[in-house]
Amino acid sequence: MDRDADRPMYLRVADTLRRRIASGEFQEGDRLPSVPSLATDLGISRSTAAEALKVLISEGLAVARSGSGTYVRLPREPQRMIRAWHRATPYGSPFRQDMERQGREAGWTYKSQTIQAPPEIRDRLGLDEHGGDVEDVVRTDYVFLADGEPVMLSTSWEPLGVTRGTPIVLPEDGMLAGRGVAERMLSIGMPIDDWVEEVAARLGTAEECERLQHPPGSIMVTIQRTYYAGETQVETADIVVPADRFALVYSGKMGRASVSDKLSAGEGA
Repeated sequence: MDRDADRPMYLRVADTLRRRIASGEFQEGDRLPSVPSLATDLGISRSTAAEALKVLISEGLAVARSGSGTYVRLPREPQRMIRAWHRATPYGSPFRQDMERQGREAGWTYKSQTIQAPPEIRDRLGLDEHGGDVEDVVRTDYVFLADGEPVMLSTSWEPLGVTRGTPIVLPEDGMLAGRGVAERMLSIGMPIDDWVEEVAARLGTAEECERLQHPPGSIMVTIQRTYYAGETQVETADIVVPADRFALVYSGKMGRASVSDKLSAGEGA
């Protein structure tokens, strides 16, 4: 008796595609047969073919790209993402340096705009509770890429009270474009000497999963970061990375009071 006879057709089609991936017939980045193609070749309905592809996507074996198709995405060993404070140099992009250590090409896309900071960001940046109608931060939304693959999202807010009238008011414009927060702030006499990161995990939103080309409901690691120059918050950011792609590695030195000590004592933002 055929044990598969009682299994739904879409699962049997998914099994067939999974075996073809395991055998190497379909490799990383290959485009899988389209829904119409599967329906025609296997004599099944388009809805059944679509459900079969959804199974592979939910398992992390494939990713759907809007308007393009469904592509093989093989599991990988998580890469180390260094969150070290004491780097050899404050210059340059930490993300670019991290990708270079992994032998990968770094890149990113971004969009910057001046806005009035929302309440949570006002609190994190130590801004007045009521900002009136004044635009007081630069918000920049990033998608970070490794070898062309989206691997990290970040939304950064920098207070215009710190950067207004300086060459670094827009993070990705000017001579220091893309050089990282530390180098940019150092250039205007605001050396970053402390930071706080709050790490958590949650299900990714539909938008996050789509932008990171991950199956809906994928687990994401979230990092809420704030940089300080003395007692002044000069940048805060919300960072999102897929939990299956990166392992966060932290390092630092002991021996002096820091902003994190103040936070634990109930002082500061």
